[in-house]
Amino acid sequence: MKWAKPITEKLLELSIGAGRHTDVLPITTLLQDDVVGLYVREPKGEGWIHVPPVKGALVINIGDVLQIMSNDRYKRVEHHVIESASRNRVSAPIFVNLAPDAVFGPLKQVLENGEKPWHKQVVYSDYFNCFFSKGHEGKQTMEFSKL
Repeated sequence: MKWAKPITEKLLELSIGAGRHTDVLPITTLLQDDVVGLYVREPKGEGWIHVPPVKGALVINIGDVLQIMSNDRYKRVEHHVIESASRNRVSAPIFVNLAPDAVFGPLKQVLENGEKPWHKQVVYSDYFNCFFSKGHEGKQTMEFSKL
């Protein structure tokens, strides 16, 4: 697979689209058209990698809730969208949210072998409100649930 050169932080600041963020919910399923623009943060957080559209493929993003429920086994994906100057980009995301009063944290099945929990139990609406009060600030909202 050929990856485009990672974009710079300066380009991110100047771009129009969705700023760098993670998704608050457990999983996002995304169907993209053929217009480029989706980037994910490199695993070490040093740059951005272009996610080229693949006809008929779905992009699956792990969100904050799944990272918390898995006790950090599955990592959320920080991503960013840059709009094309010449074409409109169309994507169809499918979001699945928890009930506002749902309480979530690391699943007992994940912790049953004595693993230490890294997150506390939180009410989804409290986490959701914290997430959106921060704006697009990348991964900062995870601190809300940390022990």
